[in-house]
Amino acid sequence: MGHVIVTGFVSLDGIVTDPDGSGGTPAGGWAFRHGPETHGGDKFRLGELMDTGVLLLGKDTWQLFSKLWPNRTDDFSTKMNKMAKVVASHTLTDLSAFPNSTLMNGSLSEYVRSEPRTIAVTGSLSVIRALQADDLVDEYRLMTLPSIVGSGEQMFGPSDKPVHLRLESIQPAGAASLATYVR
Repeated sequence: MGHVIVTGFVSLDGIVTDPDGSGGTPAGGWAFRHGPETHGGDKFRLGELMDTGVLLLGKDTWQLFSKLWPNRTDDFSTKMNKMAKVVASHTLTDLSAFPNSTLMNGSLSEYVRSEPRTIAVTGSLSVIRALQADDLVDEYRLMTLPSIVGSGEQMFGPSDKPVHLRLESIQPAGAASLATYVR
């Protein structure tokens, strides 16, 4: 089984809903109000993982990304388009809009346990929650922004048992901070 890394934007009050405003929520777009240093380029420090790993996405995030990334040609976008992507969906059939995308076979936990490459998950809260429930997340890279959103989904929902992580690093990123937590 490869290493599973969850990346995401988180508000100061723990909300992850609609950071870019594409969901049309009243507070949407909160992550992008703080300048390009917080959301441009390789903000989650994936680096070579973009060449050797796989991006695991849920249907909604894949659909959003398939409209966003293929039309861009900067260095990061080129890497994003070349990166292997696996989509956890039972309804999508045509993945041609976003290069190097394939549908996941079997259950999410079976896929993750059988994938030898490092897996990065971004957005896709339903996928993240399923991985959390099966205790399959090895690392979180969370970009915390100085916005209090007030309502929405949180990265961590109710849990039957506590999980204790270690802070590996914290780096400023414009108005935000990127914290990496590992098991």
